[in-house]
Amino acid sequence: MTHIDAGPELDPVHPVPLPTRATGLTGAEVEERRNRGEVNDVPVRSSRSLSEIVRANVFTRFNAIIGVLWLIMLAVAPFQDSLFGYVILANTGIGIIQEWRAKKTLDSLAVIGEAKPTVRRDGVATEVSTSEIVLGDLIEIGPGDKIPVDGTCAEADGLEIDESLLTGEADPVVKQPGDPVMSGSFVVAGGGAFTATKVGREAYAAQLAEEASRFTLVQSELRSGISTILKYVQWMMIPTAIGLVISQLVVKEHGFKDSVARTVGGIVPMVPEGLVLLTSVAFAIGVIRLGRKQCLVQELPAIEGLARVDTVCLDKTGTLTEGGMDVSELRPLNGTDEPYVTQVLGALGESDPRPNASLQAVIDAYPAAEEWRCTEALPFSSARKYSGAAFSEGDGTTSAWLLGAPDVLLPDGDPALAEVDDLNRQGLRVLLLARVGKNHDSLADPAVKDGAEPAALVVLEQRLRPDAGDTLRYFAEQDVKAKVISGDNAVSVGAVAAKLDLPGAENTVDARTLPTEQSAMADKLDEGTVFGRVTPQQKRDMVAALQSHGHTVAMTGDGVNDVLALKDADIGVSMGSGSEATRAVAQIVLLDNSFATLPSVVAEGRRVIGNITRVATLFLVKTVYSVLLALMVVCFQVEYPFLPRHLTLLSTLTIGVPAFFLALAPNKERAKPHFVKRVMRYAIPGGAVAGIATFVMYMVARHYYTGSEALNAETSAATLTLFLISMWVLAIIARPYTWWRVCLVAAMGLGFLLVLAVPWLQDFFALKLVGAVMPWTAVGVSVVAAAVLELLWRWVGRRFPV
Repeated sequence: MTHIDAGPELDPVHPVPLPTRATGLTGAEVEERRNRGEVNDVPVRSSRSLSEIVRANVFTRFNAIIGVLWLIMLAVAPFQDSLFGYVILANTGIGIIQEWRAKKTLDSLAVIGEAKPTVRRDGVATEVSTSEIVLGDLIEIGPGDKIPVDGTCAEADGLEIDESLLTGEADPVVKQPGDPVMSGSFVVAGGGAFTATKVGREAYAAQLAEEASRFTLVQSELRSGISTILKYVQWMMIPTAIGLVISQLVVKEHGFKDSVARTVGGIVPMVPEGLVLLTSVAFAIGVIRLGRKQCLVQELPAIEGLARVDTVCLDKTGTLTEGGMDVSELRPLNGTDEPYVTQVLGALGESDPRPNASLQAVIDAYPAAEEWRCTEALPFSSARKYSGAAFSEGDGTTSAWLLGAPDVLLPDGDPALAEVDDLNRQGLRVLLLARVGKNHDSLADPAVKDGAEPAALVVLEQRLRPDAGDTLRYFAEQDVKAKVISGDNAVSVGAVAAKLDLPGAENTVDARTLPTEQSAMADKLDEGTVFGRVTPQQKRDMVAALQSHGHTVAMTGDGVNDVLALKDADIGVSMGSGSEATRAVAQIVLLDNSFATLPSVVAEGRRVIGNITRVATLFLVKTVYSVLLALMVVCFQVEYPFLPRHLTLLSTLTIGVPAFFLALAPNKERAKPHFVKRVMRYAIPGGAVAGIATFVMYMVARHYYTGSEALNAETSAATLTLFLISMWVLAIIARPYTWWRVCLVAAMGLGFLLVLAVPWLQDFFALKLVGAVMPWTAVGVSVVAAAVLELLWRWVGRRFPV
């Protein structure tokens, strides 16, 4: 039960008794509820458990195929023909280790970034973890706070809650004691407290939140593209493998075990087993790298998504400027007495228990007026752009005041606006203090600003982030358009952007003049760079308008007025010091509040996507030539040219090792869409050329060699041909060349030469070139195939642009 103090409480700033203040649960009651299991036990945003990571990496369709084939080879063939199974074990182990490292990084950062609600217990306000809230707890809330559990409003001081993420209703809902509050909504103005009535999985948004907050790779074009490719590969594999099994058992020129080994040798390379592994490892290493820079990636596709971004919408406050401000000047208007104005400002600051950054600057500059008593308060709202309070002054007179945006509180043409514009052009933020006329009963009346008398201009100086200019220049160099979207005066925002050398900062747009029709708004957004006086709903509309023109939009922000836009943007980025609601909806949280971390996130995403596109082509060229070789072997009724050991060697030197280095290399190219099309347009012709050339060489060698060792000589000639063509594919994929890429390709070539030169390696891999005619013929076939590859890839690039 909730305890109430014995009598009414008197506040030194208020002339009337406040409502009795609930003290919340006692420590004993909290413990009793814990014992009954009435706690908010919804799992926090977290990565997969170790068992889930192991299952995801071990129990895959392709691992099952490879595993069965491996067991067969262990039974019928020498150890070296079973090497592919050990490679899979190593790959799986690497995948598990890297994902486990990523999990630990994510979990440690999630603890740092976790919001802690304030609960009142035994009359004392205490911050606790969300999971420590119990049924009946009294939870205090203020602007920007996310409602963690369902409850009933117990106290309200101008409390306005946005429920749009749950109901779709855009307008904030004013809450009074007794009204329900729902988990997943957030406070936009005022403050208060509510009693928790549903906790854990019973809460309204808990199951949605639990599902949405899992460590996931869904909604990723990269992952879905790879899944699509693997589905087609699987359907190609099944009939081809069946045909190969039948043909090899029928041909059977060199015994049953040798036929089985060559059958397995034909099926194994069809499986692009390393592709999924490398994608997971690349993402996991991305998480670890960003974690070192205090960047919490709450959804893994965000790394990929930010790499695809072509437009970044920036909220000025907290992004381009630091959160704090300083009062630099006070300008009384219409002959108002300055000492009196400072008293008003001091009283206004005292009247709001949860001040925003602007009011905090006023509080820091002007002490509270001792004799003044607050009789009514109107908290600041981003939608209305002002706050207010009514007072009983020390001499018994009463007055009501508004403090907010001059261009909202003053009518067009007011002389004070010219003075405001001059200050805005200097990049200063200006608040207007205005006295409310006598004919208004309530400050909550929207008409209260009509006829308000200007009393003073409060000039605030904003602190620019030292790293903001460099970050904006980075985006410009990377062809990412930056749009500054702020609730402040457009001229002031433009002046701040100009100080940071943002291109187009001189063309400022007042969002109140923007068209409401989406297409027309999108045209204006494409033209402009700096937008001021934007309401929270307009921020959301602007993101949708940009998306309607085909832009991939990232939104950064830290205030409660950014929540809706962050939720709708392709990628939402929040500052670690931002409101709880903002951090909850963002996919990426910059825990150190450094805007300069964003380029690292973009670069990491580009590295992942660009490099996976590269290495996917390598893997799928192998799949295509393996299927093609198998089909030609079936059609011509000959033995499959390779044993598993040959393809293990080729895969390691031309795909496995190079792919690992290429996947983790820097890559600054902006990610492009149509992953499947981009990969397959090169993999199909590349695999076709490699498969046909290798089979031609194999058939030529079959006609040339005779005797009991003919098959081994034919296999060696075919292996040399396939290696040289695969090396050329690798050389194409590795472009543009850097010193380490040249060294990588050269090292793989030297590795193959070592196998050919060292006798015991020749025996181990059953690879021995016989005579000079066929090896040199293989080189000649490879040179022709490489030339065809070059011509084909250039033609494909022109004929099928993406």
